Amino acid sequence: MLPWIELATATAPGGDRLRLLRRGDEFSIRLQGGNELMNSRLGHSEEALATLALERLAGRPAPRVLIGGLGMGFTLRAALSVSPPGARLVVSEIVPELVGWAGQHMGAVFGECLSDPRVEVETRDVGAIIREAASSFDAILLDVDNGPDGLTRPGNDALYSEGGLKAAHRALAPGGVLAVWSAAPAPVFSQRLSRCGFEVATHTVRASRGKRGNRHTIWIGVRDGN
Repeated sequence: MLPWIELATATAPGGDRLRLLRRGDEFSIRLQGGNELMNSRLGHSEEALATLALERLAGRPAPRVLIGGLGMGFTLRAALSVSPPGARLVVSEIVPELVGWAGQHMGAVFGECLSDPRVEVETRDVGAIIREAASSFDAILLDVDNGPDGLTRPGNDALYSEGGLKAAHRALAPGGVLAVWSAAPAPVFSQRLSRCGFEVATHTVRASRGKRGNRHTIWIGVRDGN
């Protein structure tokens, strides 16, 4: 088996050190201590985050979509594949180096998705974008951490709190969709979404396309039509 080769490092907000590794055509982003955050061969659930959300927007000719977290682009590519020509996709990535890695090191993974005219990348906190918006987005897709109960950055807790979910509710147009990815189930979070005005459905999706591997959780919350 080929060894892992370190290609680049970056410092995330809060001081965590991120490492980009490559082994053959496989890429991995890990914390300095070794915990793997993303792998280029395990993106099926991140793709489902986009497809499950955007199927609720069928018929909207120009949906405006906010994606929290660029990662390895799984969610973005899946969203582009099912979005109409008039769509606008805003990707919020708080670590600028990750955007650079996409073009410099992982071109084979990202393809042409970041140059798609429907895509805009903002290197800022997705929470700030949500708080500034008012009925601006048809969908908000959040994959910025390991989920409501698996935070790697304490500051992300605000996104999943009742205050953060109410801000997301205000940022969505009537009938808009909030989709949240998690590495593990969290029944309390489903209840919190309901309290904040969302009609909630929970999906369990494998990380890989096969029948083995970890199962991840995706919440789809639909804002009421008012």
